[in-house]
Amino acid sequence: MLKKLLAPENLLNLLLVFVPIAVVLEIMHANPIAIFAASGMAIIPLAGWMGRATEHLSEKLGEGLGGLLNATFGNAAELIIALMALRKGLFDVVKASLTGSIIGNVLLVLGLSVVLGGLKYPKQVFNRTAAMIGSTMLGLSAIALVMPAVFHIIVQGKANVKEQDLSLEIAVVLIVTYVLSLVFTLRTHSHLYTGGIDKKDEQEAIGTHGWSKGRSIGTLLAATALVAVMSEFLVGAVEETSNKLGLTEIFVGVIVVAIIGNAAEHSTAVLVALKNKMDLALNIAIGSSMQVALFVAPVLVFASYLFGKPMDLLFTPLEVVAVGVSVAIVTLIAQDGESNWMEGVLLLAVYAILGITFFALPA
Repeated sequence: MLKKLLAPENLLNLLLVFVPIAVVLEIMHANPIAIFAASGMAIIPLAGWMGRATEHLSEKLGEGLGGLLNATFGNAAELIIALMALRKGLFDVVKASLTGSIIGNVLLVLGLSVVLGGLKYPKQVFNRTAAMIGSTMLGLSAIALVMPAVFHIIVQGKANVKEQDLSLEIAVVLIVTYVLSLVFTLRTHSHLYTGGIDKKDEQEAIGTHGWSKGRSIGTLLAATALVAVMSEFLVGAVEETSNKLGLTEIFVGVIVVAIIGNAAEHSTAVLVALKNKMDLALNIAIGSSMQVALFVAPVLVFASYLFGKPMDLLFTPLEVVAVGVSVAIVTLIAQDGESNWMEGVLLLAVYAILGITFFALPA
């Protein structure tokens, strides 16, 4: 029993103890830093359970509907956290968390996967075409971030310029592209994304083997509700935590919040890379970043209108550069269809450099 509990895929479950701790701290109106830390630690395993339930439910629903469910709810934890921040008007945190999710998945998640997988296998291969398509779609996200920033510089000081309309129109383009990408990956070219992936290995890696549909739905609903509660606590404490620790909200969003939302995916990508399933590891890392850019970002723009506080897609110059640099290095690494541990080191090095830069950024 203890051996099963301490298995790599179950280690994150030990963090579930922070769920009641966060609730108690919130009720007691404890130190905001303690609330932020406890709720953040609680979200990590809960996001993992959401991913497990979604993945296994998708298996029960069949390839088409299941793939759509998986693609839609793959970044549910990040979306919930961002919606809570959006409701409180914390636009800087929301945008920073989007940037952090994009660069975190392609640099930190993929970097760890490539390093650890490469230490076990001298050379790991993957579908070059699928990887390049993913990185090209990520290039679209960089363009979507660059254009509002460039437009803002050009029209600054001019009257009757509707920058918010530009962001809304770009969000429409992104969501349409995302829908078409689902048709591509799930229907017309699904063979590019399933080659070499053993479904049994995938199920074992994410801990969903043997679940019933009822258990999957119940777990998904329970985990989603708890993530929403923990996200409310997290977002409520983020401003005071940032001030007390001397951190900018952009750094907290790009690094801290993004890691909290993606930690469960970090473990899954690494586990499948250790099984020499680099196609699946790339699908998780690049696919997740692509989903954040093409689905989560426009959904947040649309949702902001419902909250009566429209959000634009005007990111800081550093965020724009960070996404552009991340897309560029992932494209370079993906173009030959194989990886080794040194390439993973390069990805992690770029992430470290970006993290240091965001940390040094003045308020």
